[in-house]
Amino acid sequence: MNKQLIIYFSFLLLCFHYSNGATLAHSPAQAPSKHVAIAPAKAKTITPTKAPTSLPVPAVEPPSQVPLVPAPPHKALHTPTDVTKILEKAGIFSVFIRLLKSTSVSIQIENQLNVSNTLTIFAPTNGAFGALKPGTLNTLSTEDKVQLVQYHILPTLVSLQNFETLSNPVRTQASNTNDFPLNVTVEGSSVNITTGIVNATISGTVYEDNQLAIYKVDKVLLPLGIFGPKPKTKQHLAPSPTPLKPSKDTLIRLLRRRLSPLQKNPLAQTRQKGTSRTVLS
Repeated sequence: MNKQLIIYFSFLLLCFHYSNGATLAHSPAQAPSKHVAIAPAKAKTITPTKAPTSLPVPAVEPPSQVPLVPAPPHKALHTPTDVTKILEKAGIFSVFIRLLKSTSVSIQIENQLNVSNTLTIFAPTNGAFGALKPGTLNTLSTEDKVQLVQYHILPTLVSLQNFETLSNPVRTQASNTNDFPLNVTVEGSSVNITTGIVNATISGTVYEDNQLAIYKVDKVLLPLGIFGPKPKTKQHLAPSPTPLKPSKDTLIRLLRRRLSPLQKNPLAQTRQKGTSRTVLS
C-alpha cells in the first residue's frame, strides 16, 4: 500500500513538472522595449520689428457741415435773416461784426435778403483778425473797409458740395474781378480760397438755410486791389511855360506911357524934334 502511494505521488510530481515546462515553453518572449529618440523642438527666432522712421501724417479733417447756429425750423415769410445776430450767437466773430456795422454792409445784406436774394458769406474768426499785422485795419479808408467786407460776400448761395462747380475767378460783391480776384479750389474734402496774397481754408459751417450760407474761414481775405503792390507811376517833367505875347491893347498902353511926358513938356518935345532933325541931316 505504501509503495502504491509513493508511485502515485511520483507520477503526480512528474506530471506537474511536465505541465510547467510546457507552459514556459509556449509563453511568448517579452519584446525588448524600444526607446524612441524624440528630437528637441527648434526654438522660434523672433525678428524684432523696425520702428517707423517717420511719424504718420495726420489726416486732414473735412470742414464740419453741422452749423454753429442752426436755422429755425419754420422761417417766417418776408423776414430777413439777421446776420449780426447769427454771428453773435456763434461767439467768435466780434471783429467781423464791428466791420459789418461800421461800414453799413450789414444793412446792405439785410436789404438784399429782404428781396429774396441769396448770399454766401466768408466770416473770418477773431483769431484770423488777430493774425494780421498791428494797425492793418486802422490804415484803411472807409471805402477800403467797405470793399474789404464786400470781398467776403458772394452774390449767390453756394453749398459745401457745390464749391467745385464754381468758375474762377469767383465774383464777389467787391468792385471787380480784376482788382479783387478770388479763386476757390477743392482738394478732397478741403475748400481752399486764394486771393493772391493769402491762402485761406473753410473750417466749418456757421449757418445755412435756403437763402443764406455763412462759412468760417481761418484767415482774413486780403484782396490785391487794397493790399497788393501799387503800380509805379512815371515822373514826367513839367513843360516850361511858353512866354505870353503882349496883346495889342497892352502895346498901345505902353506906348502912351512913354509919350505922356513929352505931351506935358512942349520944350522937351521941341528938343526931341531938333535932335531928330540933326540926326537925319
